[in-house]
Amino acid sequence: MSEDVNAELLDAVKALSSRVEELETEIKSIKLLNAQNVPEETMVAIASAVAAYLGHRAKRRQAHFTRSASWQSTTRRSQHVHAPLHLR
Repeated sequence: MSEDVNAELLDAVKALSSRVEELETEIKSIKLLNAQNVPEETMVAIASAVAAYLGHRAKRRQAHFTRSASWQSTTRRSQHVHAPLHLR
């Protein structure tokens, strides 16, 4: 009886192996020609949508000026900071 079970398992493994090989050859035969022609704006939009879906909060990375009475000194002080403006 164990030989019958082993034979059935062997047949199942062979069938699955052949199916995996068929799928691998099918995947290799697929050519993604349109992926090379996707504009950068579309890729950025897709990436930001995926990031938002995964819960990443976008940060504002833009220089801004304060609206105080001493805006000149604040601007001068911010220009002398050696930290990079855009961090990645």
